[in-house]
Amino acid sequence: MAEVKEMDQAPQTEALEQTAPAPAETGGEQAAKRKPMSPKKRRRLIRRVVALVVVLALAAAGFKFLGGKGEEEGQVVVDVVQYGSITSVVESSGLTKAKNSETITLTTAGTVTDVFVTEGQMVNEGDPLFIIDSPAAQTAVEKARSNVEGYEKQLATAQKDIAGLNLAPSYPGKLMDTVTLNPGDSISKGQKVATLADDTRLRLTQYYSYAYEGRLKAGQTVDVSIPALMTTVPGRVDTVHMVSRITPEGSKLFSAEIILENEGALTADMTASATTVVNGETVYPYEPGKLEYYRVGDLCSTVSGTVISSSLVDYLQVTSGQVLVRIDGEESESEIFTIQQSMETAQEELRVAEENLANCSAVAPISGKVIGLAVSTGGEVAANTAVVTISDTSTITVNANVDERYISYIKPGMMVELDQWGTFGMGTVESVSLSSTINNGVATYPVVISADNYDETLQVNSNINFKITASQNDNCLVLPIQSVRTVGLEDGSMATVVYVKADSMPENAIEVPYADEEIPEGFWPVPVEIGIQDNYNVEIKSGVEEGAEVFTQILSAQVWG
Repeated sequence: MAEVKEMDQAPQTEALEQTAPAPAETGGEQAAKRKPMSPKKRRRLIRRVVALVVVLALAAAGFKFLGGKGEEEGQVVVDVVQYGSITSVVESSGLTKAKNSETITLTTAGTVTDVFVTEGQMVNEGDPLFIIDSPAAQTAVEKARSNVEGYEKQLATAQKDIAGLNLAPSYPGKLMDTVTLNPGDSISKGQKVATLADDTRLRLTQYYSYAYEGRLKAGQTVDVSIPALMTTVPGRVDTVHMVSRITPEGSKLFSAEIILENEGALTADMTASATTVVNGETVYPYEPGKLEYYRVGDLCSTVSGTVISSSLVDYLQVTSGQVLVRIDGEESESEIFTIQQSMETAQEELRVAEENLANCSAVAPISGKVIGLAVSTGGEVAANTAVVTISDTSTITVNANVDERYISYIKPGMMVELDQWGTFGMGTVESVSLSSTINNGVATYPVVISADNYDETLQVNSNINFKITASQNDNCLVLPIQSVRTVGLEDGSMATVVYVKADSMPENAIEVPYADEEIPEGFWPVPVEIGIQDNYNVEIKSGVEEGAEVFTQILSAQVWG
């Protein structure tokens, strides 16, 4: 150490001498030189300078040790593609539920008269549970049933009316007093468009003397004389009315309705007389009568709408069902739709009311355990109360969510390990949904797990951990997850690549327009197909071969000069 000091002293002394200030000049002359420092003072000054240098060196070393910045150098980390095994495991937790559970809810208030079960009791389907007296439940059923019947009648009427979109007569006859309708005209429900007279048959009323009482009967054939046509046509007695008409001569008469078939020559208001022969004697009417149409009625629209076409013409001979007016009945169709909607609502209200009434004398809907019994004998039950739940706990389900990375490997029937606070069990994947939920950019898919629980070791409505071996490969090419990258291409698509070390660009390498990180020289992006992965490694299905050296990462380091 002493030798070091000696070696260091000379330069320091020389430096001090070289840096000592020159004497000031006064009056154009150089001042006399400063008196030389004594040896004792010089040695003291040298010791102080050496101490200062040592302190500065130690401070620099400490700054470097504590992470002070300097020139960065990085260590390139590479990995080799090699065969290995990989297992993809999904672990999470969920809430257990009874696979089959039914809750009985009373929608009306009532008084509990009997309770036949207790909390936790096992019951069989059909076992009585309780009886509740609820007058409101019976009233609700009666009201709902009345509403349904009312809508059924409205719908039947509306459907009958809408048949009138093609307005047609219900019987044959002759049109009279027709209304002119043009396409585009509005027509109202109930609007009269014509008078329809059934002239296929004619009616004749005749009066006969009571002297012939009992001699004319319904169905009897008569001869009808038509003076205007100077002919006689056959007719028949339709009905006999034993009225009492007194003539001016004092004779008492009864009436008979005569029906004549019309072949086209007869019409109303023609004069006619009907005679018949009874026991060889001709029976004459008191006086001739007038022919009448068999029936006459108004032809009316049964819907409101717009006229599409019309063939109404006075004295047009028509047949039953012949379309005379076509109508666009959008309003009527809308009315039927509204009635149907209202009726469906009323039917649902009736179903609920009938179910509620049945629940007043409830039986177990399924076999299982009584859970959440909310009634006691003599108590009052408010409307919309969940009275009891029956749960079949012999099978439980767990609703789970699986990350999008593993969902393609999860299939119905796969085994699942269960752990509920140290109680272990086995289950199976029951279903896998294809509808995802996205949170924080990660998609998850609902999975339902079921498990037998006949010994009831697993509690329902409680948390449970599960583990699913999504996929396993015992002989595949693997790389660390950090070695695989997703890069963007010029066309906007994405590619999964590894950077392979090579002296020149491999044939299957691709051009990457930009990189989000620094890639060392001599490494080239090669597309790969990946398979399953665990927390550390990923399966390489194609793209590189065993033994290929690939870039993983750069480890940063600080180097000081």
